Amino acid sequence: MQTLGPKSNFLAIDKEYSSLDSSRIAIVSAPYEHTVSYGGGAKHGPKGIVDASAYVEFYDDETDRELCFDVGIATIKPLVFGKNVDRAALDVIEDQVDALLEMDKFVVTLGGEHTISTAPIAAHYRKYPKMSILHFDAHSDLRHEYQGSVWSHASFLARVAEFFPTKRITQVGIRAQCIKEARFIKDKKINTFYASALRRGLHGAQWQKAVVDTLAKDVYITFDVDAFDPSIMPSTGTPEPDGLYYSETLDVLRNIIASGRRIVGFDVVELAPVKGVAHPDLTAARLVYKMLNLAFSKSTLPSRKKHS
Repeated sequence: MQTLGPKSNFLAIDKEYSSLDSSRIAIVSAPYEHTVSYGGGAKHGPKGIVDASAYVEFYDDETDRELCFDVGIATIKPLVFGKNVDRAALDVIEDQVDALLEMDKFVVTLGGEHTISTAPIAAHYRKYPKMSILHFDAHSDLRHEYQGSVWSHASFLARVAEFFPTKRITQVGIRAQCIKEARFIKDKKINTFYASALRRGLHGAQWQKAVVDTLAKDVYITFDVDAFDPSIMPSTGTPEPDGLYYSETLDVLRNIIASGRRIVGFDVVELAPVKGVAHPDLTAARLVYKMLNLAFSKSTLPSRKKHS
């Protein structure tokens, strides 16, 4: 499994800290885009995140560490899909995530359209059968099919619901869906925190804790960047107004760790970089690194050699 070097890997870190053998974390890039329904460009998302990460500082003040040097982060060479689409494309992703989990790596998958998330979720579910899914998104992605495809980005969670217990799925930031999706949520008892309900205070001032209370001990996170408000995340294919903001979103993750739960893996999808607009790419890259810092904030792994 080939990894990228310092000039092109996540955070642009030296080989000493980014080889697969010595790294605890592995970054998988899945530049897959096949079912665009509005704006395109998600296939450039993984590279946009990795490129922007070169400008993310190594030190995290909240955890008081330089995580990348303590545990190592390997960036796997981006997947190539060729003529593989739909289920065949997911198999390509799932095989790589499976292999990395077998190596006991903490796996981060970068998309690509949200369709790709089905694969790492399935792989993590096999390793962590009691896990919950925490889904950040503007859209519920529960349509049985969309524009003639059951593998649409708008249907990814419907595919997940075919093999995963729906009572263990929690959604945050939803603000765009059809009535069939709303009814599916009620029928299947999916824990959905609508953006409008959060803004009206229906889950209280500490809504982040209410979200976390629905989760099991092990948590897999699938994060569509359009969960964020377009004012901070314009570079995405289907932006929706009245979205989440950065700090309040991180408070959900902080509550996960504070409650004694653990993040076992995550994916970040649907960044569609726009030429000349740099801040969304950097926001997504910072999100990935911050999520890693929080996931490892209580790590008892021995520290590696400190970076000087």
